[in-house]
Amino acid sequence: MSLISEDTDPSEARAVARPSAAGVMSNRVTFNRLELNRILNLYGRMVADGEWRDYAIDFLRERAVFSIFRRASEVPLYRIEKDPRLARRQGMYSVISATGLILRRGHELDRVLLAIDRKLAVV
Repeated sequence: MSLISEDTDPSEARAVARPSAAGVMSNRVTFNRLELNRILNLYGRMVADGEWRDYAIDFLRERAVFSIFRRASEVPLYRIEKDPRLARRQGMYSVISATGLILRRGHELDRVLLAIDRKLAVV
């Protein structure tokens, strides 16, 4: 015998039984669709050139981190970080090298990514 009556939707009972995923992620910093699209476009070009091979995304309480690896077993070559606490100061976006050196920081993601975006140059 079921505890759910016939006139109730079974999916409603499951929604009440488990906490919503949106509530769990609401206290974390994330990249929005446009930011992630810009980062993944750069990543795809560098993978096609054979420079990069793997990535990882971490959504933490204070910041979101996109780590870029040459090989999966190494430390990240670069970290692209979004820290909203710095939005009114130096800018919430930053590119950090493997040694921890901040290559560029700013308010606009496109300008910050220029630090690692290798364009073709006519010689």
